[in-house]
Amino acid sequence: MTTTSTHQAALDSIPEAVHKPRSAFSKTFKTVPVIVGLTILVLMILVAIFAPWLSPYEPTQINPIARLKGISAEHWLGTDAYGRDVLSRVLYGARVSLMVGAGVAILSVTLGLVIGVVAGYFRWVDAIVMRIMDGLMAIPGILLAIALVSLSGSSLLTVLIAITIPEVPRVVRLVRSVILSVRNEPYVEAAVSLGTPTLTLMRRHLVPNTLAPLVVQGTYVFASAILTEAILSFLGAGVPPATSSWGNVMADGRSFFQLLPGLVLYPGLLLSLTVLSVNVLGDALRDALDPRMARRV
Repeated sequence: MTTTSTHQAALDSIPEAVHKPRSAFSKTFKTVPVIVGLTILVLMILVAIFAPWLSPYEPTQINPIARLKGISAEHWLGTDAYGRDVLSRVLYGARVSLMVGAGVAILSVTLGLVIGVVAGYFRWVDAIVMRIMDGLMAIPGILLAIALVSLSGSSLLTVLIAITIPEVPRVVRLVRSVILSVRNEPYVEAAVSLGTPTLTLMRRHLVPNTLAPLVVQGTYVFASAILTEAILSFLGAGVPPATSSWGNVMADGRSFFQLLPGLVLYPGLLLSLTVLSVNVLGDALRDALDPRMARRV
């Protein structure tokens, strides 16, 4: 058998995970929970984009005369202790929460992909990198984020970085596990025997195998980052208090929960719906991209 035919035979042995049937996507994304979840997520994104046009007031506009008012024609969700319109703050809060979620997901997946591919392919790098990742994972993510924000000061960029760092090790371990299982496949060994450059080998044969699990992991990181930002802001260690985020709105309203429970419930409801919709979408992507799950759909 010639070298070319051997290489072709090895490439033909690529596992089914690389060739995803499109029918799995159509079947999975036609289910009612996925349609509802996707609709909610799209609505939240539209709310975040068009918040300046949907909000009846500026989120920072203070009106002491109208403080702690209930639902009325002027303020559809009432006002907080400073007379700020709760609806406007909630709508603008969607921008911060979704921005943090998307930013953390993109940064953690990108960094995790690069570090994980290098660690999985080069054994001498793996021993060093994974000990660092294990050390980061030994620290609870929320505590590490609070410590980083406390040291660097409260800002949107600081919160973004503080939430990203604890998420990177999880992505690195995922990518590394995929690379370790793929690097010994016949089609990879055939590419190495043909003298394929390392960067080309990673780009053509290793990285594509990580895309499916990375997409799924990215959705879970997105949801986790939104929750973490809300927790940090609720504890006073997140974005500046003057910035409208769902965590800040709930933190401002917790002292008046018995008087006006909506100050906490309204942003909490949007937060829960957003996280739930992202998790549902992540489960749907997992079912569609994993051939073992796709056979059950």
